[in-house]
Amino acid sequence: MGNDDHRRRKTPCGFCMAVFKWIPVLFITAVIAWSYYAYVVELCIRNSQNSIGMIFMLLFYHLFLTLFMWSYWRTIMTSVGRIPDQWRIPDEEVTRLFRADSPETQKRILNNFARDLPVTNRTMNGSVRFCEKCKIIKPDRAHHCSVCSCCVLKMDHHCPWVNNCVNFYNYKYFVLFLGYALVYCLYVAFTSLHDFVEFWKYDNNGYSAQGQLNATGMGRFHILFLFFIAIMFAISLVSLFGYHIYLVLVNRTTLESFRAPIFRVGGPDKNGYNLGRYANFCEVFGDDWQYWFLPVFSSRGGGYSYKTSSDQSRVTTTSPVQRYDAMGDTPTSRLDGNPTDKLIGASPLDTTNHHHNQSPHQVRSTSDQPTQQLQVVQPPSPYRDELDERQEHLANGQSLSPSTAAVKSSQLAEGGANGAAVYIDIIGDHPLAGANPVKDSTSPPNGDLPV
Repeated sequence: MGNDDHRRRKTPCGFCMAVFKWIPVLFITAVIAWSYYAYVVELCIRNSQNSIGMIFMLLFYHLFLTLFMWSYWRTIMTSVGRIPDQWRIPDEEVTRLFRADSPETQKRILNNFARDLPVTNRTMNGSVRFCEKCKIIKPDRAHHCSVCSCCVLKMDHHCPWVNNCVNFYNYKYFVLFLGYALVYCLYVAFTSLHDFVEFWKYDNNGYSAQGQLNATGMGRFHILFLFFIAIMFAISLVSLFGYHIYLVLVNRTTLESFRAPIFRVGGPDKNGYNLGRYANFCEVFGDDWQYWFLPVFSSRGGGYSYKTSSDQSRVTTTSPVQRYDAMGDTPTSRLDGNPTDKLIGASPLDTTNHHHNQSPHQVRSTSDQPTQQLQVVQPPSPYRDELDERQEHLANGQSLSPSTAAVKSSQLAEGGANGAAVYIDIIGDHPLAGANPVKDSTSPPNGDLPV
């Protein structure tokens, strides 16, 4: 638990909240204790007529119950751990971070502090993930739990039925707890099915056509409710256990299934930690098969860094904002991608050469090759003098008459018809001081001459 949680427990209200959190755990414990009495005493000891069958029933029952309770207890009592001090930002850096005048400054401070830490996850703007409450850099796949009041390594979710966060240290115990609870409920339901059917054959006097009733009084109702409750819990556990088995095989947490982690290179990717089914299973249950089904810690790593898959999902770039649902496959490696801080929020570059940025003696290239240089085309000598004369008139504040412009335009058109290079004058794109526009002119409004 975090320090804030310990401070809340010192108050009367905090103590009451801490006791209230244990109510779901006490409820599960009470149900298990009642089921033990109903199965062992009422079903096996008082109602069983076959001593050998009763011994085998009790043997397997206690085996499943032991594994179930062992996994449940380890899930409850395993601590969420504590992030080392090397991930904690000093107070002076925190002050600088909160006083930063722009998000880019905050991003630079966080990236500079985390340059030696093994972090690959980022926020939407490409910055290192930072917890404002714990004042630490968040390790990969770690999240802040508001109930536990601290950052939790590889947080899956906070489960009220165990009054603890399902995290890196107890995720194996949690999966085993669900599995053994399902096996326990199914075993109780199947072994009590015969007595449940016989319950409806007895009359009000406690006798049936097959012989005298062994379970009398309240014992009959204990067996009846034992079967109903076992079936009810088994149905609810099937979907939950199956879902977490799926998460184990794809190496994904519950939080990551709803919100994909964002990588420094590659962007959002729900399958970023998917290493293959067997490798994903071993990352949770360990490499030694002897400990796979025992509630002892055997997970890989220390919870601070994780291996990532080489094949990454393709990030949809149809919109400027990266989307979480972009899950297309791509054959490229994560290392071949671009950093997220350059991808996210980047605007497309406008490589179009605008007409008004060209010099008067340049013609824009129409080739598809972006590296082709602009060619400088000089007008033929018969027209160079006319062009210089026109520029001189415009520089002196004089304007050309429509007839003169038409004559020169026709001369240019004839030169183009004869195979000579046509020179397009674009001086009219730029307004000249002192130039008087000609009204009712036949030339285009931007000053270009028709070709």
